[in-house]
Amino acid sequence: MITAAGLVPHPPLLLRELGGARDPVGDLRAACLATVRDLLTQAETLAVVGGAAGTRRWDPAAGMDVRRFGTWAPRSPGPSLPLSVGIGVRLLGEAGWDGPVVAHSLAPDVSAAALDRLAAELGAGPGRTAVLVLGDGSARRGEKAPGYLDERAFPLDDAVAKALADGEAAELAALDVQLADELMVLGASALRFLGALALRQPRRPAATLTYRGDPFGVTYLTATWRFA
Repeated sequence: MITAAGLVPHPPLLLRELGGARDPVGDLRAACLATVRDLLTQAETLAVVGGAAGTRRWDPAAGMDVRRFGTWAPRSPGPSLPLSVGIGVRLLGEAGWDGPVVAHSLAPDVSAAALDRLAAELGAGPGRTAVLVLGDGSARRGEKAPGYLDERAFPLDDAVAKALADGEAAELAALDVQLADELMVLGASALRFLGALALRQPRRPAATLTYRGDPFGVTYLTATWRFA
């Protein structure tokens, strides 16, 4: 049974060791942890789902190779978690979760059928399950943004934020994959999954958009959808 889902972004700076003495994303980190802590009260199992290069299940204990972001941290043995999944697992630990965790990544072009299958699989698990979904909005919201400026980013991010605030699952599930790719929406597959997950639930979610910002020309959103 799926009880709730929460969306948070996955900028590398949420890895605290990258931020130096003063946390450069303190407000965002607080919003992410508040979202995660809310999920913890709703579940016996946590699922972490984020966008990555491929669609697969991960061992949440695998760890991350954070050296690629410029630190001296030791390399993790074996396969390293993708950024989105790794940050999700890290946030669970920071929030104090020590219960069961399952982790999945989703490729940018993952099919609607595959998203629906994963939603069904997570919903069929024993007990109460909450899902932590990780994804960024457009990275093309300014001349200094990672993808430079594209005016189309603004209406797309507005539409996503409205869907998250209003619990409009169908809007997220139908997100334009090609446009999202052009606008560098790194969370497109995760947003589509959140929509697919919600469409399988017996009632419309009680939705709350808790944070919206674009401090580096990238849209970051946090939201909680409750189903029970």
